Parts: sequence; C-alpha cells; structure tokens
Amino acid sequence: MNEVVVWYDGACPLCRREIGLMRRLDRRRALTFVDVAEPGAAEACPLDPADMLSRFHVREDGQLLSGAAAFAAMWRAIPILRPFGLMARNQTVLVLLERLYVQFLKVRPHLQRLAR
Repeated sequence: MNEVVVWYDGACPLCRREIGLMRRLDRRRALTFVDVAEPGAAEACPLDPADMLSRFHVREDGQLLSGAAAFAAMWRAIPILRPFGLMARNQTVLVLLERLYVQFLKVRPHLQRLAR
C-alpha cells in the first residue's frame, strides 16, 4: 500500500478533532499528517498554503486530491473506513459526497466558532 499524505488545518478545531479520530483509527500508520497551519509547513505543501487551507487535500498514489475525493482516499487507507472509501470510487457517490462537502464548507466558519 502506498503512503497517503493528509494536509489539514491545525488551527481549525473541527479539523483537529477529525484528524485526531483518523490518527486513532490509523493503527497501521498508513497516513502521514501535515499541519498546514504550522510555521514552516509551506515547504511541505504542493500548492499555496492558502489554497491548501481552503479545501481538504490528500496525496494518494502520487495524485493530489481535494474535497470529497480526498476524504475517500483517506478512508481507503484505514481498514474500518475502507468500505466507504471504496464506495466513493463510484462517480455517482463521489459527486453526491462532493456536493455535501461544498455545503459543509459554507457552514464551516460558523461551526468553527461554535467549536471554539
């Protein structure tokens, strides 16, 4: 299995909780996590850090993915979540997940304030 790199916003309380859960579930240590909000993290970003913070990004098998496709790639690396990640390989499912993700992005700032 190839390594999966996950970039996340460590300044976001929602993101920290999500990544904390993924770390606990990732018993095989298949995921590498990069906190884009950390000083000096820009060197580890394949895109401008602001772009990396605007959406969720993952590199799977050398391919940079964002949004729902990135979540699906992360899920595929974690055995208990793998079935969900495999379902997202279906284009119809991935399109639906992406629409949900875009809606989530609209309410994310409000949820971040509540989480603080």
